[in-house]
Amino acid sequence: MSLEILVAQVRPYKGDYAANLTQVAGIFAQLDQLRPRPAVLVLPETVLSGYFLEGGVREVARTAGTVAADVQAQYVGVCGLDAPTLDIVIGFYELYRDRMHNSALYATLNGTLPDGSTGVIVRHVHRKVFLPTYGVFDEGRFVEPGHQVVAFDTDYGRVAMLVCEDAWHNVTGLIAALDGAQIVYVVSASPARGTRGSRPGNVAHWEDLIRRIADEQGVFVILSQLVGFEGGKGFAGGSMVMGPRGDLRATAPLWDDALLPISLDLDDLILARADAPLLADLETMLPHMQREIERAAQHIPARVEWDSPRPARGPVSPVPRHTTTSNGQTYPTLPIITAPAFDPQATDILTIDAVLVEQWLIGFLRDEVTRRRGFKQVVLALSGGVDSTLVAYLCAKAFGAAQVLALRLPYRTSSSESLDHAQLAISDLGIRSTTIDISPAVDGYANHDPEMDAHRKGNIMSRTRMIALFDYSQKLRALPIGTGNKTERLFGYFTWHGDDSPPVNPIGDLFKTQVWQLARHVGVPDVIVDKPASADLIVGQTDEGDLGISYPDADRILAYLLQGYRPEQLIARGFAADKVRLVKRRVDSTHWKRHLPSTAMLSDTAINEYYLRPLDF
Repeated sequence: MSLEILVAQVRPYKGDYAANLTQVAGIFAQLDQLRPRPAVLVLPETVLSGYFLEGGVREVARTAGTVAADVQAQYVGVCGLDAPTLDIVIGFYELYRDRMHNSALYATLNGTLPDGSTGVIVRHVHRKVFLPTYGVFDEGRFVEPGHQVVAFDTDYGRVAMLVCEDAWHNVTGLIAALDGAQIVYVVSASPARGTRGSRPGNVAHWEDLIRRIADEQGVFVILSQLVGFEGGKGFAGGSMVMGPRGDLRATAPLWDDALLPISLDLDDLILARADAPLLADLETMLPHMQREIERAAQHIPARVEWDSPRPARGPVSPVPRHTTTSNGQTYPTLPIITAPAFDPQATDILTIDAVLVEQWLIGFLRDEVTRRRGFKQVVLALSGGVDSTLVAYLCAKAFGAAQVLALRLPYRTSSSESLDHAQLAISDLGIRSTTIDISPAVDGYANHDPEMDAHRKGNIMSRTRMIALFDYSQKLRALPIGTGNKTERLFGYFTWHGDDSPPVNPIGDLFKTQVWQLARHVGVPDVIVDKPASADLIVGQTDEGDLGISYPDADRILAYLLQGYRPEQLIARGFAADKVRLVKRRVDSTHWKRHLPSTAMLSDTAINEYYLRPLDF
């Protein structure tokens, strides 16, 4: 039996249920262009609202019946009352019995109802069982978990649904297969994090996950992924279809909206299960395994017995004569492999795939600036250093040179080399530029205080530059773009409410050494990449001189500290103790600079404590 499936990889409109329904209708409008026409359409997790909504979930949650009726109305409106039936899998935030869930709906559109009329038939609703509440996730705070994994019958065989994190636990695929599922639909909104080869690490891990389910249980697995950016967190896409032998049948592109049609032959299940009858073996051993699961869950010690030695019935076969010991016995010799020692100078932990990261950040800029906030132009302060120059190159690629304005904002003691390097980038990219001497504005304030020192004046310069940046933002309706890197942010090496102020920053999660890698890749001139990093606020100042440590040393230590290693563990691994302590002290003493101002909390509706809405909702 052949089954035509269309996997949709979609970029939702954040918090806009009506706009997302219209987007689904746009997919319906394309169905007749596909030959053969799909019988099942699969859409991602929370496709009707976006994923990271925090307390906004309550504003977009709908009952399953409402979603089914609304989708049916869109289908009929686009394809007509006589359109063929279409099964749909769609993720949404559900309101069920006065509780909210992250759910997936399976429905038949234009199905035949018991009275002979045509309408929508709800086949099943799966409520996400495992709610991630770690790292970037806080799902358990805003929705309730479901408690079932159920297979159910459709016109195209027996299927089950999982929502994202559910599939990361192997018990869910097992239950679905034991319940008779032939196809497991997985809907996901998985934010990209890390890298593995030329893909985000989570996309590579998803391939591992669904291959395991498909291969071990002998089922088809269909993965539909969200794309787009929400508050800086990017959904990379890479939707996949896996065959019952763990064979990858199809993959959607990274980062972009896409429709992925595929034809499945359900008879492949018979062949796969005959060649590798793992499911049948499990069904045979299941009673024993269930007893062991119950015992282990209750922490009951296992009773394991064995027979005592029995008298030998004949001579023991001699051991091959390879090694003779002092007692005259001989034993086989095995090769000893020495594992490589940990190298504190190794840079592997900081190496990036520059092609992937460039694509990732350009997509981030387009989503955050244009799609989420509605801006067509951007403005940035271009110092002539590698950070701001890299951001200029990324913005030119994302929006086109004509939509980028670079502000050169020198003070009278600024290095002329900085101006020259900024102009080099401006000329190379063909972006617009304006030069404003901030000396009169800075001196107008600084000169009133005879005790003014260089560091205070440096902060005044930084904040004055932000005044100019945000003023031009308002003048041109252009969004200000930030240029601070991750190392500076972790060290607190920036002026609070100065150079950290712009609302969008594409390189804020790149260490300085990673900025250098990406800058070389995108074509930033070597003279800019290779020069000593400097904020150019004080004559002769360099970043590494101020910090007391080189960026390569700092970045390696920071990378391990952020992974949870303690300073004493790093020192034991060969890192210099004084450098580890310097980095740890810098990070621990500047947490306050990476947060909004502390506000006394008096009520149970305190902003950013109880009243939680993402910045792009």
